[in-house]
Amino acid sequence: MSGQDCNIFFTEPVSPEQKGTRLDKFLSFFLEHICKEYPISRNQVQRLIKNGYVTCEETEISDCSFKIKEGDVYLVQIPEPEEAEPMPENIPLDIVFEDNDLLVVNKPAGMTVHPAPGAYHGTLVNALLYHCRNNLSGIGGVKRPGIVHRIDKETSGLLVVAKNDLAHQKLSEQFFDHSVERTYYAVVYGVPNPLEGIVSGNIGRSRFDRKKMALLKTGGKHAVTHYKTLDCFKHSASLVQCNLETGRTHQIRVHLSSIGCSLIGDKLYQQNHKTALKFPLEVRRFLDTFPRQALHAATLGFIHPRSGKKMLFQTDYPEDFKELLQVLHNM
Repeated sequence: MSGQDCNIFFTEPVSPEQKGTRLDKFLSFFLEHICKEYPISRNQVQRLIKNGYVTCEETEISDCSFKIKEGDVYLVQIPEPEEAEPMPENIPLDIVFEDNDLLVVNKPAGMTVHPAPGAYHGTLVNALLYHCRNNLSGIGGVKRPGIVHRIDKETSGLLVVAKNDLAHQKLSEQFFDHSVERTYYAVVYGVPNPLEGIVSGNIGRSRFDRKKMALLKTGGKHAVTHYKTLDCFKHSASLVQCNLETGRTHQIRVHLSSIGCSLIGDKLYQQNHKTALKFPLEVRRFLDTFPRQALHAATLGFIHPRSGKKMLFQTDYPEDFKELLQVLHNM
């Protein structure tokens, strides 16, 4: 076992009902249902066992199929993830604007903004490192150089990237005080009621599904979305404009879902819409296979960190978004 920093967990004593269970199964259940703050897959548990991170009474157990015994308590050490320094990759970028201080990039759907477990290559950061030849702000750390804000992997649209620490600091201040102008367009199931309004409520990690964010009665972070319905389609679908007053993780997806209008293609927050059954069969098949949440960050406005000039950028819908709107228009 390596000497790197580890999170340490002790299991409860094995109960009479649990004795004879495989060690990997027992630990998977323990980490999933008891230590919910540290979700981990069974494959990861098996790697921990094989690499010597599980002991019982100071005896290392490296056999995943080991049958646990009544009364035993197991110590599990989970190493802290090592920072993987991203490498430059020659990936084309759609650059809307660039100067010595910053870039504005039109990110395609399907591109992750920065490296994360399971996505260490092909990210926006990898592309930026190649394009800028390491001329990026270091405030975000080795995994997020230049990254001032993010949009979801499957959301398309505009991002501003800082080339130096001055730009990063000044831009971050604008995001913090909510003075950045951001307009998104979403295609949703249903029609918002009322057609125009404000959705607010604290957003934080769901207590029932660690992959999801949720509106919380206590805790979380204050979030406000201004929305306006721009078009209503036959059989109940809508094009909605959203302006962010705050910028929380999954904010638009959570807020629109909370008023019964989840985004088309959003498998994480999609509700069982009875209205979807009203669509013609060929349209329903198209909507069911739309490969990402129908969300596009179309407008980005901020004050230039060095010149003080107001900057406003806009980008058109990407092709898949246009096709979706055309299919709904033609019903």
